[in-house]
Amino acid sequence: MTVSMYQISLPAFVRHLNGLVTVLKKARTLYAEKKYDESTLLSYRLYPDMFSFTRQVQAASDHAKNCAALLAGLEAPKYEDNEKSLAELIARVGKTIAWLNTIKPEQIDGTEGKSVTVKMRDRETKYTGLELLLNRSLPNFYFHATTAYDIIRHNGVEVGKRDFMGAS
Repeated sequence: MTVSMYQISLPAFVRHLNGLVTVLKKARTLYAEKKYDESTLLSYRLYPDMFSFTRQVQAASDHAKNCAALLAGLEAPKYEDNEKSLAELIARVGKTIAWLNTIKPEQIDGTEGKSVTVKMRDRETKYTGLELLLNRSLPNFYFHATTAYDIIRHNGVEVGKRDFMGAS
């Protein structure tokens, strides 16, 4: 049985982004019920040199859309990274899911050997499509999604593994 690039990428991104929306909504509900200041969660970091909660969500979204765009030969949507509320983060992740759902399997399948270039600040790194997906995009995506989940859980929102895993 052959597994395709599409099968190991977009459904995983969408599933876990849906899980991220679920935990964000649970956080929004708790913070509204308890009248907590959302900014305390949005700026929370697990350690001073780590990204804030907001940046973790943004990074998870970015890794998913940028990988899909590079593989499909498309331009990824650009977001301003200016979210200031849980509602705005939910909207951002929702936009990412909606965009990912426009990509068809035939746009991703067969890109294992495709040469792609990732531009980061002052440098560029070349990958094959498979290297990009397995060695950069998926690990980074899961890292940031997991860290966002951990921050939410650490801040008292009752979420569990099923929430993180997203709808199947």
